[in-house]
Amino acid sequence: MKKLISSLLSLLLVTSIGLAAYATQTSNTSTSTATKPAKKRGPVFKANKEQIMQAQAIVKEKGFYTGDQTGKLDTGTREGLKKYQAAENLKVTGTLNKVTLEKMGIALTDKQKTM
Repeated sequence: MKKLISSLLSLLLVTSIGLAAYATQTSNTSTSTATKPAKKRGPVFKANKEQIMQAQAIVKEKGFYTGDQTGKLDTGTREGLKKYQAAENLKVTGTLNKVTLEKMGIALTDKQKTM
């Protein structure tokens, strides 16, 4: 009987130590991520209205877009861009990023060239 009680107490002690170590590790992990400074995001690449209109014409010519050349990145334009990017083996984003504009042969602004 004494061995059983002794064994149970030992098991309880080991479990308590393990849980305490786990709790300490978990709280250290959450604290360390909370104190890290946020990664600063660089400038956002943005196509202008003229570039969007040119891109709309290109994806329309290729049959990926059926809308008008509005110069706005609406849902239809984004879907057409995704199809174009997939066909050209580009990263499929549905946005007019630098690589997509260059592939389309659309001139970049001086600011866009530095991004």
